[in-house]
Amino acid sequence: MHTMWKGSISFGLVNIPIKLHTATEDKDIKLRTLHDKCHAPIKYEKICTVCEQEVKPEEIVKAYEYTKGKFVVLDQEDLEKLRKENEEKAVEIIDFVKMEEIDPIYFDRSYYMSPNEGGGKAYSLLRKALQESQKVGIAKIIIRSKEQMAVIRVYDNTLVMETIHFPDEVRRSGDVPNVPADDKVTDKELATAIMLIDQLTTEFEPEKYTDEYRSALLELIESKRTGQETVTPTAKETPSNVTDLMAALQASIDRTKPRSEGAGRKEPAIKKETAINKESAAKKETVVKKPAAPRKKAAPKVKKEA
Repeated sequence: MHTMWKGSISFGLVNIPIKLHTATEDKDIKLRTLHDKCHAPIKYEKICTVCEQEVKPEEIVKAYEYTKGKFVVLDQEDLEKLRKENEEKAVEIIDFVKMEEIDPIYFDRSYYMSPNEGGGKAYSLLRKALQESQKVGIAKIIIRSKEQMAVIRVYDNTLVMETIHFPDEVRRSGDVPNVPADDKVTDKELATAIMLIDQLTTEFEPEKYTDEYRSALLELIESKRTGQETVTPTAKETPSNVTDLMAALQASIDRTKPRSEGAGRKEPAIKKETAINKESAAKKETVVKKPAAPRKKAAPKVKKEA
């Protein structure tokens, strides 16, 4: 089981080195969101509301919004210093109370506690003392930069730490709207309700309760998977330079071919009018005409005799 915290727990002068392990796990089925056109996963990016650009992690700072649109920026160094000053890797039991005095609304998360090296005997002592006294310990602990209240109790021969909310984190029940103030039920209705409760009363057996929706969803996913009703994201089109590469190679080959003697330079088939005019003017200036060769006289014709 993964260790997520190491430290110690103390009551009085007794100190117990311990490890914390998460006692519960989230069994929710995580569904991804895909683009219905190509079935590719959708990314969620951090975009600045003013610059409208993606913000890199190193460009992000933390701040407290003390009023709408106004913030107090907190440096990471200040937060780290404050955390270290208050984070003593120890759980100190402040009080011992009866479990039934704590309303379940206060409970948050559960962690198993195991003894670290050299803490076995003290661990057993605290476990036995809690069992015999039928009490639980109230303690404080800092986990992930947050100070939390906690209850130390015994569960299946193992010490368990239950983090609980501070009183100001629990909202007032009086603020819940539309709660009727007076009981407007008859004695007959009440007797019938109590009889129904008695008929459904049993011992708590957690093993008989299952998440039916999760089971049905897993069956649906498996049936679609085995029935080949699956999708694969369309491959992302990446720009290819194969054509350009081949063209460059061919041009290189053509350039290195030996030219035949007297082979003239090929001129473009189509030229702009201005280019032709310039070329013609240049030829007139540079080309010197050779004098025409003397014309040869034709040989006299000889008349054949019959």
